[in-house]
Amino acid sequence: MMLKVGELARRSGLTVRTLHHYDSIGLLKPSGRSDAGYRLYNRDDVARLHQVQALRRFGMALADIGQFLAKPGTSLPDLIARQIDSLDRQIAEAAKLREQLAALRGQLLAGEEPELATWLTTLEQMTVYDKYFSKEELAQLPIYNDPAAPEEWTALIEAVGQNMAAGVPPSDPSVQALAEKWMATFSRQAGHSFDIMQRLDNMWSREEEYRKQSGVTFEMRNYIAAASGQGKLALYAKYMRPEEMETMHKHFRTRAHEWPGLITEIRQQMAANPSPLAPEARVLAQRWYALFTDMVGNAPDVRERFRKALENEPALNAGRMMSDDVLNFLRQAHAAA
Repeated sequence: MMLKVGELARRSGLTVRTLHHYDSIGLLKPSGRSDAGYRLYNRDDVARLHQVQALRRFGMALADIGQFLAKPGTSLPDLIARQIDSLDRQIAEAAKLREQLAALRGQLLAGEEPELATWLTTLEQMTVYDKYFSKEELAQLPIYNDPAAPEEWTALIEAVGQNMAAGVPPSDPSVQALAEKWMATFSRQAGHSFDIMQRLDNMWSREEEYRKQSGVTFEMRNYIAAASGQGKLALYAKYMRPEEMETMHKHFRTRAHEWPGLITEIRQQMAANPSPLAPEARVLAQRWYALFTDMVGNAPDVRERFRKALENEPALNAGRMMSDDVLNFLRQAHAAA
């Protein structure tokens, strides 16, 4: 039995575009073609797709998956055994939580007041963090594990709230210093990982209860973002010309919000296909170049002065999303385009 690409996409839960991409990078080549030229996949192809998806779930990059599967002696039974072990751990954790919830419900129905430790144990097991991070990631995540983290954030949130209540503008140097401390703390407690920072921000944005517990409001985040932007613009002003600063101020007011989404797309593309020569990479590089040009203008040496600012001002790199690996990827893709 041979499956067309559309049928395989439907039954595997993937997209046709993903399967085409796997074919283009040599990760999953169809064993046949129909008379009309459609890709056809047999049992062995589907088995290989199972391996690819299993390794993706274990966090392996596509480039590494191809190398791994090319090694002699790669064992499908061993890979499935790893999947079973992972599922067994998830089932055990779910069963433990169910048992805890059943006991808690029983106490409440009997008119008993559960102990503090019982509530805390249940909360720990159903924590919202599990929806966004693996157990391994949580074990290494400072914001989750560091006992001092809650006190740090409480102090920062109180300070920001006081400034907002007093009507202190984001352009005030004291607020900019507070924003710099805020971003540095966020970066450090996220392990200086943009991916972790992005997921923490997604969790905060989507989980209303978590947002309430954190004490950080949308207004507070916007206030910090405005102060951080003003503070960084003041540093850039040491290297850029007045007319270039006017361009940067306009960009920060009108288009700065586009950067996080674009960088997330770029990182997703790098994870799916690390080659800067891919057509998707070239399109993203063109979007990056256009947005960057909108920020700094077209002066011949403006990019050199922008780079010097980043090199000489450590505060400009606090919480910076555009890491060196992303920048190198974009430069190569843009050169190819």
